[in-house]
Amino acid sequence: MSATVILGVIGSDAHAVGITILEQALSTAGFEVVNLGVQSSQQEFITAAEAHEGDAVLVSSLYGHAEQDCRGFHEAIADADLDLVTYIGGNLAVGQDDFDRTSERFREMGFDRVFDSETGPEEAIAALKADMNIAESEAERARLTS
Repeated sequence: MSATVILGVIGSDAHAVGITILEQALSTAGFEVVNLGVQSSQQEFITAAEAHEGDAVLVSSLYGHAEQDCRGFHEAIADADLDLVTYIGGNLAVGQDDFDRTSERFREMGFDRVFDSETGPEEAIAALKADMNIAESEAERARLTS
């Protein structure tokens, strides 16, 4: 099984370095990656998930306005009748002092996992494999055959 991950930076955020690194790490780990790039709308994530039969959506945001950009996102996913693992990571709130509270807010919005800006790609990859029940050997086989 080769899982497909939709990756992008949501809203008006133009920070591209992190998703480029994450794209490379996910590809190396055996995932199919659709990188939407920066300044992506909720609808672009949903359209890509439909078009590429996505298994997971990874949303990045570093400019601190992720809550506004993601409001209604999971309702739109449900309306599209998609079953996706959803992650968000980055600097999600302006003046983010208490990441536990920030994380709780995004979990309440429907995200399966919430990561701070210090999270390394290997942690997100391990979480994806666990959440999607992908054994290390399957991911490694997918990488070797692609």
